[in-house]
Amino acid sequence: MAPSLFESFRLGPHTLKNRIVMAPLTRSRSGQPGNIPTALNAEYYRQRAGAGLIVSEATQVSLQGQGYAWTPGIHSAEQVAGWRLVADAVHGAGGLIFMQLWHVGRVSHPALQPGGALPVAPSAIAPGGMAFIANAEGQGELAPFVTPRALELDEMPDIAEQYRGGARNALTAGMDGVEVHAANGYLLDQFLNSSTNRREDGYGGSPQNRARLLMEVLEAVCGVWGSDRVGVRLSPLGSFNDMGDADPEATFGYVAERLNDFKLAYLHVVEPAMAGIAAVENPDPRGEAIMAAIRQTFRGPLIVCGGYDQAKAEACLAASRADLVAFGRLFIANPNLPERFRRGSVLNAWDESKFYGGGAEGYTDYPELGDI
Repeated sequence: MAPSLFESFRLGPHTLKNRIVMAPLTRSRSGQPGNIPTALNAEYYRQRAGAGLIVSEATQVSLQGQGYAWTPGIHSAEQVAGWRLVADAVHGAGGLIFMQLWHVGRVSHPALQPGGALPVAPSAIAPGGMAFIANAEGQGELAPFVTPRALELDEMPDIAEQYRGGARNALTAGMDGVEVHAANGYLLDQFLNSSTNRREDGYGGSPQNRARLLMEVLEAVCGVWGSDRVGVRLSPLGSFNDMGDADPEATFGYVAERLNDFKLAYLHVVEPAMAGIAAVENPDPRGEAIMAAIRQTFRGPLIVCGGYDQAKAEACLAASRADLVAFGRLFIANPNLPERFRRGSVLNAWDESKFYGGGAEGYTDYPELGDI
């Protein structure tokens, strides 16, 4: 009999109450100054603790790692205390939460960097598009991306140390595990993809070299948590943040095979048909083959994310395409999403204008089942 979304699942040392995952969702609502989680953030996550697993919004491991206004960090004592509020709220509601550890690399702006420095990247190649920054009046605005600075070879250990520090702080904050963000055009993804990595040293060229930093970060993070409480997110064929790779089958096939060495809690893959939060009009026909190859190659639990509704998710599990399914925008608008699925309830529509920044409106004020 095919597995159901509502069946429990063993994930490392944790037993998930269902196979429904809340995807990491940037909401730009951390407390200022200091990018500190607040009681409002804790309430938002508490409302969604019916998920088998919550993966937190992307959380920068350092000041250098920030790329958007008002996103939370995990590199100060105040941030650790704020995340402890979140973890306690989720646990009090019977949920589990992993923190997504994040360094945006080139997808930043001097306005967000210490001392107005240039963002860092594998190579000095500017992304297309705009950065979301806070202006002098404290209002959000868009500014053109700049050409980043290529990391020096002797800076690579520091990147791994930034992740190690974030992992330690996440442990102190009471999280149940961590997810290393290596997707969506951020720093580790920039190293993986040939379009953004033109290095000629041991971190560039072959898939093995381009994956080197990710593997060093995983060694650091697993050294803190133990590998069975660490996940990784990838986005093969992802174009978000101006990404691309000359041979994604070889690149991500190699990465999937190497990840087996760590015996991770899970691999979390963004569907190739997605670009950011939107579906691609004409998805790359290689996407299905790459997803099938990853499923066959990676020997641990697989989470998929991107454009799923309940019917598509059930079909995915029935076809053994994945073990768990993550939902993003549906969770934004439906705090009790698993129970709504179970009852066949009408789903709230999300308000895209309230996705980023602001307060409770469009964040914690979506009707819960008991409010209907």
